[in-house]
Amino acid sequence: MADSLILEVADLEVDVLTGIYSEETGKPQPLRISITAHMKPAPRYEPETPLSASKNYMDLKFAATEALTPGLHFKLIESVADHICDTLFLSDPRVDAVSVKIVKLAIAEGAEKIGMTLTRDRLG
Repeated sequence: MADSLILEVADLEVDVLTGIYSEETGKPQPLRISITAHMKPAPRYEPETPLSASKNYMDLKFAATEALTPGLHFKLIESVADHICDTLFLSDPRVDAVSVKIVKLAIAEGAEKIGMTLTRDRLG
């Protein structure tokens, strides 16, 4: 098995303009977003290894918050996930794959988690 590095940010709560039904449009909906980014690791991480040998975890958070265009309405949460993947691919050529899990909090009636996970490879 080849070495791999998986960076993660889990359970960010972000308000996003999304939805197709009239009760969903026009106001932001709360989404719970988790992101994993796959990349090749450095040969070794010594105690003095600089951040440039990896990726700043805050880049993942940025892709799900500030990088989402304010005022842009995404009909599907799949579109939100695609935007996050594109942001991470464009920001760092070392990112090989990205998975984005989104749960729509506003439609849950109990403890269920309704949403989707999108995984994209840089090559795909």
